[in-house]
Amino acid sequence: MCRHTPHCPTAESPDREAALTIACHPEQGWSLLCNGVLLFEDTGELLPDGRVIAPQRPVAVTA
Repeated sequence: MCRHTPHCPTAESPDREAALTIACHPEQGWSLLCNGVLLFEDTGELLPDGRVIAPQRPVAVTA
């Protein structure tokens, strides 16, 4: 899907979030990356094949 050089990571790559943003809708809370991943502001993701990646919220550490 990526047509520029160097190519962005694929949707299956662990670093898929490093792909370039091709559409950004902050008012709706999502961005489309050039590898087809929909990235949500809560850090959740929707992959092109329909798989959902749950938000990766930091765990609070109490001392």
